[in-house]
Amino acid sequence: MLRRLPALFLAVVVCLTAACTNKKVKNPIANIDSKQPDKVLFDRAMDALKHNRYDEARITLQTLINTYPDSEFLARAKLSVADSWYVEGGASAMAQAEAEYNDFITFFPNMPEAAEAQLKIANIQYNEMEKPDRDYTHAVRAEEEYRKVILQYPDNTKIVTLAKQRLLQVQEVIAEREFRVADFYYMHANYPAAIARFKSLNDSYPLYSKADEAWYLLGQSYEAEANLIRQNPRFPETIKANMIQAMEKNAGQAYSHVITRYPAMDRAAYAKDRLMALHQPVPKPTKAALAQNRAEEASRHEDGMMAKLLKNFSHHPDVSGAAQVGEPTLVDPKQTDVADIEGEMEHSVKGPSSDTEKSSVEIVGAGGATPGDALPASTTSTNTDAGLPGATTPQSDANELKPNVSPEPAASDPNELKPNVAGSNATNQPQAPPQQVNEIQQKQANGQTADASANASKAPQDDDDSMSSSKHKKKKGLKKIIPF
Repeated sequence: MLRRLPALFLAVVVCLTAACTNKKVKNPIANIDSKQPDKVLFDRAMDALKHNRYDEARITLQTLINTYPDSEFLARAKLSVADSWYVEGGASAMAQAEAEYNDFITFFPNMPEAAEAQLKIANIQYNEMEKPDRDYTHAVRAEEEYRKVILQYPDNTKIVTLAKQRLLQVQEVIAEREFRVADFYYMHANYPAAIARFKSLNDSYPLYSKADEAWYLLGQSYEAEANLIRQNPRFPETIKANMIQAMEKNAGQAYSHVITRYPAMDRAAYAKDRLMALHQPVPKPTKAALAQNRAEEASRHEDGMMAKLLKNFSHHPDVSGAAQVGEPTLVDPKQTDVADIEGEMEHSVKGPSSDTEKSSVEIVGAGGATPGDALPASTTSTNTDAGLPGATTPQSDANELKPNVSPEPAASDPNELKPNVAGSNATNQPQAPPQQVNEIQQKQANGQTADASANASKAPQDDDDSMSSSKHKKKKGLKKIIPF
């Protein structure tokens, strides 16, 4: 028993020494050792987060924030509160997480964790993004938030690189939606609306996977509008020529852009054919443009059959066609609307030398749409002012159709021939030309009588020849049709 006392005493001393020793811990932000109570609260909250006890973690972190406002763990505690909502998930939790991240950025804008907080705000919108034919609110918000990451924290290379990749995917979804809307207008022959949509799409998202198709359909829309103008009988020929020339010029520019910017894509060959049909020069793409377009196409990947099948049951859009190289659009250019397209048509009607003259734009097409319709028909310009090019007098053009307008007897032309009217020369003294016309007609009538008498003897022979030739023709036809 006495032999065991020294060993027992030594064990008790070791236990007491270990119990009385304050073990120092490491601060994850300040990178210093600490044994303060705020650190104890922070560690307790991190352990609760690790075991998915989110409410307990948030209560502990909030206690740390309220009790120790000057703590070196304050920034990390506020960020951890937002992370707890972010990890928990759910619509309400994500909304609360976004509010907490914004609060962190407001109080600590210069900390490296601010870029991480902004990225997570964008990721919240990205995860809620839906397909192109659904609500696109989250897609627009995600585009806005990712742009903030790139523009506000350009020195954080890792965060910026990830934000650019996600931004390209988001812009692919938004561009797909714009393309579908523009294609809808194009298929319903609302060409001004289609032109406006296609131009806005092409200017905003040049890395879209169907950019060549969008530019090609833009040219097709201009050509279709030119055909509508050409078939409209209400326009004077001079007005038609100006408008058709302007529309075909815009179409040629769209086709040329397909060839010079997207030479490695499918529509380049079709664009070349259309330029040749319009008798416009065909440009040649540069080697740099060809290499750039090939790199963009190589960066895209297409999902397999099983992956495509599974994505039909997901609310998240397919972003596999997004490019992984190139710079996304960080600032939206000016959007084109239908009023801009109508202004271009009006300018083409006026011409370069008559900017002060007036013209109007009317809606033409099969639908007979009114200005209040949701889907108006194609719009073209018509000459309703006598001062426009091609109108030399205040009177309307002689070739212009005038429905439901009957000529007034008092305004008739004095030189117009009036058969079966007696005494016309007696009432109008200065009308000498009608007598000359009657003399000429009399001579022509006499000549025709002589010719008729001279040819009277030849008529039977000609009739026989024509009948015989017709009989030969009928026989030949019977030989071809009837085998016997």
